[in-house]
Amino acid sequence: AGVPAAAPAPPPARHLFSDPAEVEALRGNLLAWYDRCKRDLPWRTLAATEPDADRRGYAVWVSEIMLQQTQVATVIHYYNRWMQVTAAYRVLCPQAAPSGDLVHCLWQIPSGKIQLCLSLTCPLPSLLPGVGRYTAGAIASISYGQATGVVDGNVIRVLCRLRCIGADSSSPAVIDRLWDMANVLVDSSRPGDFNQALMELGATVCVPKAPLCRECPVKQHCQAWRRVSMSPTAIVTLVFAGIGDCPLCPPATEPWDSSLGVTNFPRKAAKKPPRAMRTATCVLERRGCHGAPEYLIVQRPSSGLLAGLWEFPSLPLAQDLQEEKEREELAHHLQAWMGRPVAAKGLQFIGEVIHIFSHIHQTYVVYSLHLDGDVTLDPVLFPSRWVTEDEFHASAVSTAMKKV
Repeated sequence: AGVPAAAPAPPPARHLFSDPAEVEALRGNLLAWYDRCKRDLPWRTLAATEPDADRRGYAVWVSEIMLQQTQVATVIHYYNRWMQVTAAYRVLCPQAAPSGDLVHCLWQIPSGKIQLCLSLTCPLPSLLPGVGRYTAGAIASISYGQATGVVDGNVIRVLCRLRCIGADSSSPAVIDRLWDMANVLVDSSRPGDFNQALMELGATVCVPKAPLCRECPVKQHCQAWRRVSMSPTAIVTLVFAGIGDCPLCPPATEPWDSSLGVTNFPRKAAKKPPRAMRTATCVLERRGCHGAPEYLIVQRPSSGLLAGLWEFPSLPLAQDLQEEKEREELAHHLQAWMGRPVAAKGLQFIGEVIHIFSHIHQTYVVYSLHLDGDVTLDPVLFPSRWVTEDEFHASAVSTAMKKV
């Protein structure tokens, strides 16, 4: 039998929060700053005033899901609207769940993350779908007072700067270390406030570019800030101590850049270039019963890209197809889908729409087709409906489809 591999060495103390006195001081400084400077946000007010723990949990959960999609300033309006509608819904129909369409119209996110019984008869967060480690930690600490840390993008940035963590901050090993740190730091008497303070610090002071270090309430605990204030010789000595053995130090191929200061941290692996995709999209149009044009939209699968959203009938294409071949493939797809012949020459080419997702450079090749009659699809296999232009824009459709 072979000799078991030695366990990896723990990170040096400089990357950890091992001094109880420093941890206590950091907590006190951060919470005092938060009490003075925190933003007035509706979900914070509700979490602080709602006596029912499960309702607090629901309120925090909704805010976290929305905040994962866009910025705070955008979320406030939608959050208030959502909470008003769901409160009214509970009064009118306390034991029912709203349809996915109601959910999508109020907030366009994947249905699997948001569909649940709004009567709040079940405990949170254990029974919520789509809840990961971060969201569960936020709900547990803010709504239930459990002393558990949270790690989101803002917290990653703050912790990496506080302890000069220069390894790839998106790697599972580094993320696990950051969770350990967050759980060490969290204040047991005010865990929800502490976690929100840490995130608030990352959102308003310890920002990705041009951080406001001189205004930071915990700069005396920040090793990145300390290094900015040191001589170049001292910086080199500290930054590269342990490189090659330390799992949290920057790699030797990425030296400290004095022009970046604290924004040397966190470091991330270089992003892969987005892959190119082409999709044929057909806008099927008919004359509605009131004379206005109507358009057929279909629902995407409940998982994957743009899950659960509605779109015009679409077909992924191979790259470098000639326009004639694209027409033929789209016509064949529509024919199998509608159960009636579709002539390729009847498809009118409109143009191309480019939409950039984070990992996909998507080109929609847009065609239109006018129909004289109705199209009946199997509602189980092909959820679909005819909509007017106004109804289309009020539906749960992606920005890409609005461009189309």
